[in-house]
Amino acid sequence: MTFPKTVRVDLGDRSYDILIGDNLLASAGTHLAPLVKQKRVFVLTDGTVGGLYAGALEDSLRGAGLAMHLKAVSDGEGAKSWGTLGEVLDWLLAEGAGRDDVLVALGGGIVGDLTGLAASLMKRGMKFVQVPTTLLAQVDSSVGGKTAVNASQGKNLIGAFYQPQLVLADTSVLSTLPERERLAGYAEIVKYALIDDPDFFEWLEQNGARVVALEPDALAHAVAVSCASKARIVSQDERESGVRALLNLGHTFGHALEAANGFKPSLLHGEAVAMGMALALRYSVRLGLMTGQDSERASKLLDSAGLVTHLNCLPGGPYPADTLVEAMKQDKKVRAGRVPLILARGLGRAFIQPDADLSDVRDFLDKELQQG
Repeated sequence: MTFPKTVRVDLGDRSYDILIGDNLLASAGTHLAPLVKQKRVFVLTDGTVGGLYAGALEDSLRGAGLAMHLKAVSDGEGAKSWGTLGEVLDWLLAEGAGRDDVLVALGGGIVGDLTGLAASLMKRGMKFVQVPTTLLAQVDSSVGGKTAVNASQGKNLIGAFYQPQLVLADTSVLSTLPERERLAGYAEIVKYALIDDPDFFEWLEQNGARVVALEPDALAHAVAVSCASKARIVSQDERESGVRALLNLGHTFGHALEAANGFKPSLLHGEAVAMGMALALRYSVRLGLMTGQDSERASKLLDSAGLVTHLNCLPGGPYPADTLVEAMKQDKKVRAGRVPLILARGLGRAFIQPDADLSDVRDFLDKELQQG
């Protein structure tokens, strides 16, 4: 293990650690043992990740004297459903799980979101641990306690804030990620730089290719900086009543793109967020908030990694402006009909615009669609 690092999420008596390093899965049993009262751990995964890593996790748990009870759900966004949530809860109840047991999420953001929500509901709350196996989950969705499943009306509309006891981010498991999944996670890394860390942005301009290539030192640094950034914001605003909304940079546009796509696999969440960030920055230029030069630097950073930043080139379309604006109105962050947007006054200078002018946004998107 060449780079074990701890990032603390400071939430008083609900604080927890994010452990970052290679080959952490091999020591998972040692880290989990202090959290359990009975010598067993419940693990939720999907078919793909379970086939790759459930055996290694079970070996580690067995080495610590713990038995593993495993359930695999289907791969893909369809697993984040009310029906699958019910199946997971029925399984836990049938297995005799209690509030003192630990439920482990072994997988990407979909499994993590589903596991966290199931844990929050199980007998009014059982402990859970995140073992994220995608780059996006390691730097974003596994940290901060947002849990949810999707509804027919939109993404992540049924959920709760419920913090894990521990996050184990094993960077070595990322070697099995498809390239698209890797790039989707890299988009979230860029997000942290664009929110409030211009020095990190400059570091990514120099080292982003090394992160995407999973070079161990660069990857570990990017994951640690991203987790520390999110931990700092979550510690200030756990339930997104203020500054935590900055973490949604690119997401209002991005979620609208996903909804317009029907949440199909032709558009990954990170791909939508990358496009959404490019749109948010260009819209900031339109409003005279930042320079076109800064916006182009951000687009170039995303483009250089292979992420799409022009709407007409985005897979899974078409994405009509009217459809996108209607989807934005359904976003869970809407309050009293007001649609907030995260915009920027420069690189690393994001801010919350609490009430977007949707007619102007529609006109902006129409013009974006006319670009080559």
